[in-house]
Amino acid sequence: MKIILPDETGRKMDYHLIGTPVPRSVLPANPARIVYSAAHVVADPFTDNAPSGRATIDWKKTLEFRRYLVGMGLGIAEAMDTAQRGMGLDWPGALDLIRRTKAELPDAMVVNGAGTDHLDPKDARSVDQVLAAYLEQVEAIQKVGARVILMASRALVRVASSAEDYKRVYREVLSACDEPVVLHWLGKDFDPALAGYWGTDDFSEALETVLSIIEENVSKVDGIKISLLDKEKEIIMRRRLPKGVRMYTGDDFNYPELIAGDEQGYSHALLGIFDPIAPLAARGVKLLGEGNVKGFHDALDPTVPLARVIFQAPTQYYKTGVVFLAWLNGFQDHFVMLNGAQSMRSLQHFTEIFRLADGCGLLRNPDLAVHRMKSLLTMYGA
Repeated sequence: MKIILPDETGRKMDYHLIGTPVPRSVLPANPARIVYSAAHVVADPFTDNAPSGRATIDWKKTLEFRRYLVGMGLGIAEAMDTAQRGMGLDWPGALDLIRRTKAELPDAMVVNGAGTDHLDPKDARSVDQVLAAYLEQVEAIQKVGARVILMASRALVRVASSAEDYKRVYREVLSACDEPVVLHWLGKDFDPALAGYWGTDDFSEALETVLSIIEENVSKVDGIKISLLDKEKEIIMRRRLPKGVRMYTGDDFNYPELIAGDEQGYSHALLGIFDPIAPLAARGVKLLGEGNVKGFHDALDPTVPLARVIFQAPTQYYKTGVVFLAWLNGFQDHFVMLNGAQSMRSLQHFTEIFRLADGCGLLRNPDLAVHRMKSLLTMYGA
């Protein structure tokens, strides 16, 4: 099968598809690694709301995609960055999403983002105000009967004056949690507003703050996801975590190596890239559990170039590539996103994702993918 794709100069070149669609795999009940996919949401393209206004979600397609992930044995990280949290999806919309996912998949393995995004950082005046915002969201999520992942707070960055402010906030929020939660250390590559989180730009100093928070509240911490796109920093922290506290990799550049681990340990996974590459994530971790380390790497290593393109700088726009592949693969009928985010990447970016996804066997219906890619090219005049 062939499609004509433009290069970065607009010159048209023949591209022959080479991939074979990946067959469906299902993780066993007790997989070798705990695997969460941070899942995207599907926008409703027929709403009267402007992209800059309140988000309107196609609930049918959004929940269908979550059933697809759970059907392969993957967990879901709900209402997180991949769902455009804070970049189109506000707190009322996030809580609605959390409620609907819980009702649709009551027995699924789901962790849900609690943050402070209903408090505009510009309006934050005190640490107490941020603490109250965190507690409000935690209470609402727990009222649904759902588990919590504690997201980083833009407002806390604005008002905290020292590491002690972070320790106090996390101590009080964790004390209000009914069961152990996942902490989330989101780097500035994903959200520039989080630069200086934990009270410093120095990793070593920030690490000591986070570890002290975990050690002080160890009974309330299931694990921590770090999204710093630096495997060495993750490994350093992983080796220092208290016994029983899990490391969940959020490194969308180096996940195969980190999940496979070394002689001193390994990372579980909570990844945005596991939305578009879910079939290979399930296949790879299943093979790892069977002792087939080579098979694990054969499944996941070829996806790294694709991930690095999707998550290239400015990294916060990676959601555009995730939704683009969902559209190519028929999980939604349009390429429209909350906040108009489909416009945040170039045509060259989309053509490269198309090629790399094909090479990994991630175009599950090549005929449909080619048809939809051609319609995108037509819109661009190509």
